[in-house]
Amino acid sequence: MEFSIKSGDLAGRASPCLILGVFEKRQLPPPTQLIDTASQGHLSRILGKGDLDGEAGRTLLLHEVPALAAERVLLVSLGPQEKYDRKTYGKALAAALAHLNQTGAPEALCALPASAPPELDRYLAVRDAITTALDKAYRYERTKSEKKPPSPLQRLQLWIPDPAETSRAKQALRHGQALAHGVALAKELGNLPGNICTPTYLADQAEALAKDFPALKVTVLEEADMAKLGMGALLSVSRGSRQPAKLILMHHRGGKKGAKPLVLVGKGLTFDAGGISLKPGPDMDQMKYDMGGGASVLGTMRAALELQLPINLIGIIPASENLPDGDANKPGDIVTSLSGQTIEILNTDAEGRLILCDALTYCERFEPAAVIDIATLTGAIVVALGHVASGLFTADEGLASEILAAGDRAYDRAWRMPLWEDYQSLLDSNFADMANIGGRDGGAVTAACFLSRYTKKYPWAHLDIAGTAWVSGKEKGGTGRPVPLLVQWLLQRGGEL
Repeated sequence: MEFSIKSGDLAGRASPCLILGVFEKRQLPPPTQLIDTASQGHLSRILGKGDLDGEAGRTLLLHEVPALAAERVLLVSLGPQEKYDRKTYGKALAAALAHLNQTGAPEALCALPASAPPELDRYLAVRDAITTALDKAYRYERTKSEKKPPSPLQRLQLWIPDPAETSRAKQALRHGQALAHGVALAKELGNLPGNICTPTYLADQAEALAKDFPALKVTVLEEADMAKLGMGALLSVSRGSRQPAKLILMHHRGGKKGAKPLVLVGKGLTFDAGGISLKPGPDMDQMKYDMGGGASVLGTMRAALELQLPINLIGIIPASENLPDGDANKPGDIVTSLSGQTIEILNTDAEGRLILCDALTYCERFEPAAVIDIATLTGAIVVALGHVASGLFTADEGLASEILAAGDRAYDRAWRMPLWEDYQSLLDSNFADMANIGGRDGGAVTAACFLSRYTKKYPWAHLDIAGTAWVSGKEKGGTGRPVPLLVQWLLQRGGEL
């Protein structure tokens, strides 16, 4: 889909369809009022019949509105003006785009960014419009025999009232497109079945990304390489699988030479059956999403490369499967991590922290400015936060503030959880330096405490995305989160905002 920024005479701008917002009780935001005045009250007369009364997201298509160059006008309900917020704005955008695709219009002029809620500046209003449009255009078809025809809407123009804001709006357009492309990549990887999206496939996707963006350098460590390094924790997980583990390393050197890099580490469990501690059968198919952290790293790297961000960025994905087998980890086994610390495996389904801990130790060689790991790590975080916010764990106050602010700005929110020393004793083991689980209580916290033992040499934060990386039920599919949060954080770190 193509996007452009327009300003100037709204009534005189030709378009197959003009999109305008309307508040409850027929209150008109400025762009809609402008068109109503130009048409000598035509919109008010139509709205007076009550056809658009009701909740936000309802639509009404009008033809041949007087004094307008646009062929059609699509009115979208914004709900009560006093309750108009970013979520409602997104709902209105999505409803308008869905209606447009039904009409078959190839192009539209959208004035909704000029009617955005007060909490959104023009930059965010435009960026949200771009990301919403591309999100609604995404459809999974890779493993379907019949492909749907492409979306009829091919060009979307976004109207802003002040030409002086054009430069900022174009920046939002560029950022929004890159962000949406990263989200789409993360979604697609997550939605692929485990027999296609294997650790090797993830490595292949990283190398394909390097072909598209030559600035990216990719190295893939094989099991023999990891064994020489001493990654006993990571390799213990892959022993039950016929698919070899991979450690995928991606380097984008867009910053100053010698500047410390930012590092993103994504859990890449391409399928998690739980190992010997087998998961229940219902919904086990959704464990193909256990590589959501790795998918988000690939998506974020793609966005950073498209934007040519002036930062040094490293993406690391420890990738494996976790399956039951005669050679798989057994409860009670003890493994030695790359750090030299030993781990008693009390539950083989707590495998994500085993592959992450070796990857986090590996990060030390880069002397990073900051490391964020992203993982669908615990069901406990879903119990704590549901499917709205990702769980954030860090002892670094500055990093916590940055990530929370980025999540709010991107509307991909996180909530800070405790990482207190009081929880560490729950990981005590009689037979090793630590156990890989701390019991039922505070499971998301003790998982983060486990990871913290491998991150003493750099600023670090952990995002548990088990509740946000995918949705279940009728709309089952990957969400692409937390790519928006991560891209926003990188934009801030790179001085792009």
